Amino acid sequence: MTPEQSHPYRVVDVFTQRQLEGNALAVFPDASGMDAAMMQRIARELNLAETTFVLPATRADCAARVRIFTPRKELLFAGHPTIGTVFVLLDEGIVPIETCDLLIEENIGPVAVRIDSGARPMLWLSTPPITAGRQYEPRLCAEVLGLTANELLDIPPQLLNAGNPTVLVALRDKDAVDRAWIDPAGMRLLRGADTEFMCVFVFTPTATGAYSRMFAPEYGIAEDPATGSSTGPLAAFMMRHGLVSNANDTRFVSEQGAKMERRSFLHVRVRGENGADGIEVGGHVTPVATASMRLAL
Repeated sequence: MTPEQSHPYRVVDVFTQRQLEGNALAVFPDASGMDAAMMQRIARELNLAETTFVLPATRADCAARVRIFTPRKELLFAGHPTIGTVFVLLDEGIVPIETCDLLIEENIGPVAVRIDSGARPMLWLSTPPITAGRQYEPRLCAEVLGLTANELLDIPPQLLNAGNPTVLVALRDKDAVDRAWIDPAGMRLLRGADTEFMCVFVFTPTATGAYSRMFAPEYGIAEDPATGSSTGPLAAFMMRHGLVSNANDTRFVSEQGAKMERRSFLHVRVRGENGADGIEVGGHVTPVATASMRLAL
């Protein structure tokens, strides 16, 4: 018989200070000996939006290497897994608790994380470079989201990418955001001939920033409670269209996950005018569980 191996892991809720809200994440602090196939099978088994696996860094300037998997595929980069994994690395003592700034090696490259001090520190990631893609026909977006065209703001939906291609769609009010939905068939219709998987991020501007939802059925995520990798592009999109200030050190909050009862608060800090010095996305992390997976593989 093949001997069982024990793989400890942690579950944390990210972008919240309350347990069982925010975006749940499973973190395997020591994934040595696991190959990509096993990581993918574990992520499919746990069936959270993402699961992360920590390995020794291959770069001298990075504290650790982190691989990120949805139930269906490995990602180049993701926001809540980055912040949640760094929290676990600090909490487990793998990274010294007095650390204030560090780099995490992900498939996209080094990702900078800054840790605020305090009893409940907020962790901030620096959004990777954002590229702009094509714009989409508003009526098509409305159709695949189950909305009418007049429920969209007069802003062309657009694909932006900071590691995960995301179509940003601005809606007129929270009610429209709450009624929006897209299934795999609608996603394929929206993608057209494009072969790359993508997310659809709907939002409406609010007094404090934005009220948001994100759908990624092709990734195995019907709806994501909090999407850090799409929130940097959200900030860029909102600044470009005058929906939020583009002045130096602009700050706002994207509230996401409320419709699915996983309320999340993603804090945004825009450094420099129009984000010239970078866009940070930050939030709190709340521990939920410590567990061990015993596998005879």
